[in-house]
Amino acid sequence: MSAVIASHTPQSALDAVRTAGTRIVEILGLSASAVGVRFVPAGVELPAAPRRLAHARYCQALMEARHGSDVLLDGERLSCPAAAAAFGFRPLPEGLRSGKGLVGFGIVADPAVGARMFAGMPRLEAGRLRAVHCFPLDRAEHVPDVVVVEDVVEKLMWIALAGLHVAGGERVTSSTAVLQATCVDATLIPFLQHRMNLSYGCYGCRDATDIADAETVLGFPICLLPDILEHLEFLAAKAIPASRGKRALAAFSRPAEGNPS
Repeated sequence: MSAVIASHTPQSALDAVRTAGTRIVEILGLSASAVGVRFVPAGVELPAAPRRLAHARYCQALMEARHGSDVLLDGERLSCPAAAAAFGFRPLPEGLRSGKGLVGFGIVADPAVGARMFAGMPRLEAGRLRAVHCFPLDRAEHVPDVVVVEDVVEKLMWIALAGLHVAGGERVTSSTAVLQATCVDATLIPFLQHRMNLSYGCYGCRDATDIADAETVLGFPICLLPDILEHLEFLAAKAIPASRGKRALAAFSRPAEGNPS
């Protein structure tokens, strides 16, 4: 958790998270909420308030939260076997582990390629979690572990630029297998590696959710939220409206004086 957030009282920490969730939407013009993702550890009593999804993929839980729902998904009800393995709920099925399952889906032609994709998959240790809790960041009732944002690439670009500023100008590095875009790329990598990560999306989330063709997803750990918001506020003062105004394009497109098109 961010030192800024951690130094607050529980209520003021939530207020800071909600304010950040609201401002990110306002600054970037997001089409829906940024999502807070909280890992509920094994042995912890599940909260009563969130709606428990009966049978869903993790990307679908994010979709529900993005559109305003407060949802809980436990290992028994997580229907995607790859996400269930990534979160440590169940072992990866042999068909996926061998890569043959990806051949069957038409994703890869060589099972060895599929096997290597899964062999390199970051994952939590078995039994660490009891459930995954997803909710709109601007209405958070808990401080999340990770923030996940889905939208068109231009809007996510500004978050990436804010994250680059937080990192002191270090170039953005992203990791993806173009597989498990939401569960691994946008959630587990930020959580385990304490950094922002961007994805292109994947076969699964594009098949199972309403993510649009021009949209993709990124995630970052909650520790980065205050600083990312600070730099988004800075970008909103000049760079974002200037870039979106496309004045340089307008100047380029204008016919030269005395040389009508």
